[in-house]
Amino acid sequence: MNDLLLVRHGETAWSAGGRHTGRTDVPLTARGVEEAISLAPFFRGRRPALVLTSPLRRAVVTAELAGLTGGLTDPDLSEWDYGGYEGVTTAEIRRTRPGWSLWTDGVPPGDAAHPGESAAEVAARADRALARVAPVLAEGRGNVVLVAHGHFLRVLTARYLGLSPQEGRLFLLRTGTVSRLSTEHGLPVIAGWNTHP
Repeated sequence: MNDLLLVRHGETAWSAGGRHTGRTDVPLTARGVEEAISLAPFFRGRRPALVLTSPLRRAVVTAELAGLTGGLTDPDLSEWDYGGYEGVTTAEIRRTRPGWSLWTDGVPPGDAAHPGESAAEVAARADRALARVAPVLAEGRGNVVLVAHGHFLRVLTARYLGLSPQEGRLFLLRTGTVSRLSTEHGLPVIAGWNTHP
């Protein structure tokens, strides 16, 4: 069985400022472009069996700059919909909700474009994505690469390991990094995390 490679998109102005960036299509910063380009040597010469990206531009551009051509967009790989907390920092939220955590307290509904999602709803999308790539990985034709977003990939990792979506809080994930999910003796493991090749 091959590995599942997770790529978090490069930096955006909102990620740099700690703003919750769900469905708002914020472009990469100059540093984010550099982060994405710096991934290209890692992927050069590798032939993944499948590349899937979030449809949000910051993920699509990261994949292109990293040399991951021929990828398909998958709406299930979109970032967590933060609802009424879209564009807001954790510090700002905690002014009115001390001790708030996305992982345990969730988000309030926002406008029509940002209705919000629960951890269970994000996990359902992650589970669908994992189910789609499982047969490709089992065929042994090569690794599968997912290019997506911090919180979504953390939930997906938790689900891959058989954990609750809330346990995604344990997996800090930086922009412009590659992580590797694999197996050992038939059991799911993290083979590399938050690396910058």
